[in-house]
Amino acid sequence: MTSATPVTLGLAGTGRIGTSHAETLKHLPGVGTVIVADADAERARAAAGKLGVQAVPDLDALFASDLDGLIIATATDSHPELITRAVDQGIPVFCEKPVATDIQGTLAVIEHIENSTVPVQIGFQRRFDAGYRAARAAIASGDLGWLHTLRATTLDPAPPPAEYIPRSGGLFRDCGVHDFDIIRWVTGREVEEVYATGTNRGEQFFADAGDVDTAAVILRLDDGTLATVSLARYNGAGYDVRLEALGSRGNAIVGLDDRAPLTSVEPDYVPSPLPAYPGFMERFRRAYTDELAAFLSVATGEIDSPCTAADALEAFYIAEACELSRRERRPIAVAEVRH
Repeated sequence: MTSATPVTLGLAGTGRIGTSHAETLKHLPGVGTVIVADADAERARAAAGKLGVQAVPDLDALFASDLDGLIIATATDSHPELITRAVDQGIPVFCEKPVATDIQGTLAVIEHIENSTVPVQIGFQRRFDAGYRAARAAIASGDLGWLHTLRATTLDPAPPPAEYIPRSGGLFRDCGVHDFDIIRWVTGREVEEVYATGTNRGEQFFADAGDVDTAAVILRLDDGTLATVSLARYNGAGYDVRLEALGSRGNAIVGLDDRAPLTSVEPDYVPSPLPAYPGFMERFRRAYTDELAAFLSVATGEIDSPCTAADALEAFYIAEACELSRRERRPIAVAEVRH
């Protein structure tokens, strides 16, 4: 298979992110056919009809469709089976994060696929965002000098549905894991220790699920750089995702644009006329497209996976350490949660 040959891609899961991916895939150069399936066959048919792609009645039919690549956008608990099944059939895989619901499940998938040459790419779309890429380049070039502080934020304008929270994995694994991955990626460093705390100021269903709706994290990187991560489910001003990389000679700030939901109270401030980002799909639309374009290159053998299951595991370790820190109210070395 070469990049000049139109490919057939399958997509499992036609919820919000899956449907968006199907629409993106349909317009990617080099994609010939997009076939979708869902546990809810009617939902798959409806999405296919709306988008002008093919639908099959179930996942078995999807795997029997002579696929050149598979995109997994199903519920997290189905990810391990679908990843390993695809790899066993020689089908390159793109899977939305996480690999599995817990560390043990993630390790089991990695063990299953580690001797295979079939590529697996995990969906951490921030790696494909132009701002984060520019920050990574600035850090690597030495233009910022040595880093002393990183400040990351992921603030949702409104919480997910109540029924989602008990199966989300919690704020650190579901939301903060993106910040943990991108901090590793832009710096090229590992996180050695975390201290995390959280609180609930909103709906009771977070506390009922043993989760929090707001959290603050301090990370110590292996070179001594400190990073803070702020997470929240209630940020009524809009979707706010930023990263500040502060160095001895300069700084690089990601996400500081005319749609960032920030309001200055300084008297000479002129507010932007543009609306704030309402959610992650709008904020990272281009990154999602570039991520799937990269997967097409992975599937056709042009490049290696830019985000492996092992990468996802490292971010998951940090999230796990944060949850343990929050519960036990003490600093946690990431080594404590490694298996």
